Amino acid sequence: MTKLQTPKNDDKTVYITHVIDTEGPLFEPLEATFARLEDMFGVQGLSETRQTLEALREGKVDLGGSEKAVAEALSGHLLTYNGTWDQIDRMLDRIMSETFRMQFPDSFGGGWVYNWHCLDHVGFAYNPRRRDMGYHSVFDHYSRRLQTESQDALHFHFHPMSTYRDAHRCATSFVNSPELYEILCRRIIERKWFPAVFRAGFQTERPDSNLFLEQWIPFDISNMAVDDPTEFDKSIDFKNGRSGDWRMAPADWSIYHPDHDNYQLEGNCRRWIARCLNVMNRIASIDQPEMDKAFARAQKGQPTLVGVTGHDFRNLGTEVEFLTGLIRQASEKYPDVKFKYCEATEAFRHVTGANLNTSRSLELSLKLNRNPSDDVPNLEIKTVQGKVFGPQPFLAIEMGGRRFIHDNLDFSTEGNRWYYAFHTDTLPLDDARRIGVAANDAQGNTWVEVIDVNK
Repeated sequence: MTKLQTPKNDDKTVYITHVIDTEGPLFEPLEATFARLEDMFGVQGLSETRQTLEALREGKVDLGGSEKAVAEALSGHLLTYNGTWDQIDRMLDRIMSETFRMQFPDSFGGGWVYNWHCLDHVGFAYNPRRRDMGYHSVFDHYSRRLQTESQDALHFHFHPMSTYRDAHRCATSFVNSPELYEILCRRIIERKWFPAVFRAGFQTERPDSNLFLEQWIPFDISNMAVDDPTEFDKSIDFKNGRSGDWRMAPADWSIYHPDHDNYQLEGNCRRWIARCLNVMNRIASIDQPEMDKAFARAQKGQPTLVGVTGHDFRNLGTEVEFLTGLIRQASEKYPDVKFKYCEATEAFRHVTGANLNTSRSLELSLKLNRNPSDDVPNLEIKTVQGKVFGPQPFLAIEMGGRRFIHDNLDFSTEGNRWYYAFHTDTLPLDDARRIGVAANDAQGNTWVEVIDVNK
């Protein structure tokens, strides 16, 4: 692997970035737990009872060498779910309180910060875990909570569609997941929001998602590389790179631009990928040596982003308390290193050496010509300030009947403007209700505008 780029600004700071796969409530009956054991470890033929479950958790069932791994996967923390919104809200009331956030302030006197990467459960045909279905369902719940929690942020999470449209499974193909485009179209038009930070479902990327992200999203916090990649071989669902394959990616807490053909290697792509380890989980889980490694890196004057992740359907309070214990010990070992609890966009800006002054943020202009001549397109998008990340802004169109579509734009010779012609080869303007355009710049500044065609 080529030597990775390392930002140099003598910033001896570790930016602790807690990114949460925000998926809403999750229900798991006993039979589903045993089904997961078969998926993860090939365990089958056992009596599906509480007594068997307890014996597995204590390592008392002969599994041919998988006893420890199965016991870890069945830890009390990992089997305790928030199965309703009421349970999640009770947890949020506690962990979002000032008292909880400030239990262990960072080096700058700040409290704990959460990054909520919201998932939409849409298009599924089978929902045995009682996921909260619908566009914006999870996003809106957290958006309401964050109206009074200015230090936190909403970001983006996506599960590619499984072949049989099971809501409790996550596949790998963006190409086979047209729901992705409708989710983003609706987020732009109905919520005037567009993501700058992405986290992969099941930490899984592939060439199609690599190229998708390169077009629009500058920051990706999905790398879960570890020092010993054979760790992933202990469970079937991660073996041989089946899920969350980061075996060739850096495990030293550096960030990098990915390669066009292999997202795990450094290359010439635009976006930045950061490392993010699980918390109290069965695989790629952060521990004291990993936290110490991050502080040691920052000690050398290399600002370091430490991504840590969990799910909102588990007890995040327990996980934060575990993390602050790791941070406390690392801070004592490296007293010259500062640490800051950080929103993800800000963390990326710090470690990439980007300009933190957002007064010159991205700005575009939209012009809709409702009665064009034959040689003039209807929609013109022009860059007023800054530069768009990727080749083009994201175009979202709402049609009648609340149907949402995405389409490509036409390019200009100037390079800082784009066009779209509504006609029979694309979509007649009479069939459009609202038009939304969104874009980021390379620093994660986001611009969104929506036009009502009938006004």
